[in-house]
Amino acid sequence: MKAKYIEIHPINPQPNKVMEIVELLRKGAVIIYPTDTVYGIGCDIHHPKAVERVCQIKNINPAKINLSFICCDLSHISEYTRNLPTPIFKLMKKALPGPFTFILPSGSKVPKMLNTKKNTVGIRIPNHNITRDIVKALGNPLLSTSIKIDDDALEYATEPELIWEKYEKVIDAFIDGGRGNIIPSTIIDCTNDEPIVTREGLGVLEDYF
Repeated sequence: MKAKYIEIHPINPQPNKVMEIVELLRKGAVIIYPTDTVYGIGCDIHHPKAVERVCQIKNINPAKINLSFICCDLSHISEYTRNLPTPIFKLMKKALPGPFTFILPSGSKVPKMLNTKKNTVGIRIPNHNITRDIVKALGNPLLSTSIKIDDDALEYATEPELIWEKYEKVIDAFIDGGRGNIIPSTIIDCTNDEPIVTREGLGVLEDYF
């Protein structure tokens, strides 16, 4: 099946186009979609074959998977994590939606193939209407990893047409939500007593204390 190129309004996503994407995801599609940071590659977390395809595209070993979930709100998060301390919840409430990935203990709803030996899950709520609308309509998180950014070809990561040219033969749908970013999310490890920034990205954690 030829991949679909779907342009969606980034501020007011058209509901019919959102549902078109959701139907593809429910059938096991792999998609590329916009976020508030870098364009992401993802699929429905409950489709193992689609998860395997995402890993193949990024050349990731499924046994050492280190991917994130895109959620639509904080209530979604509580279904896929456990033992979330009140201070961390308050921090997330201030910082999300936003350009952060929070590493948290994984809950019972995380599919077994994604629950690695680390027993953790990365959680994102992007400040991007398209992605949040898709996840809300889907009813469960999207598996997410950023497109590969080559230092010698940074322009391609921001231009939808160039991303499409690079990936159209290995995905099922591309969502054009406008220019992307080349700065990834800030990763915060919340599995210990204090949150620790393990990757500096677009988000500034100190702004929320």
